[in-house]
Amino acid sequence: MAMLSRRRWPEEREQLRGMLREFPLTEERKWGKPCFLFEGKNVALIQEFNESIALMFFKGALLKDARKLLEKPGENTQAARVLRFTDIGEIDSKKAVVKAYVAEAIEVEKAGLKVKLKESSQVTLPEELERKFVEIKGLKEAFYALTPGRRRAYVLQISAAKQPKTREARIEKYAPRILQGLGLIDRG
Repeated sequence: MAMLSRRRWPEEREQLRGMLREFPLTEERKWGKPCFLFEGKNVALIQEFNESIALMFFKGALLKDARKLLEKPGENTQAARVLRFTDIGEIDSKKAVVKAYVAEAIEVEKAGLKVKLKESSQVTLPEELERKFVEIKGLKEAFYALTPGRRRAYVLQISAAKQPKTREARIEKYAPRILQGLGLIDRG
């Protein structure tokens, strides 16, 4: 099986970082990526993929997006939206648009707007998870102590398995993380 070559995006990343630095944002490294915050609140994150580089807006669902350039990064994503680029020329040609989105995202934070998320109760728990709540001491309490987003991530990951046996194996794998209060992708 051939390995996929991972394209690096150093010029594109620096071009995006330069644009974001023109705003009253602080840059931190979160999830191993450049993350830009306004008064301690996550606004945007630069993500590198094999085929593209993206600027993700944490509350992108609240942006007007008149040009329809923002995409949901995943089928189950509720709040985040991304702008994808495949080369530096594309970033240059959309510089004004990128800056307009960043300015709007900052205004969303200034206004204290929040994305209305689906309640975790709207996500159906797999019956295998309900059974493990009884079998594994403290699992139910630890699960419900997680943030709604972390609970939802686990439910979606577990439910994505077609076979009950696979769902059970995933629950066994994730149970120690849940008991530690960690989300699916948290470092621990």
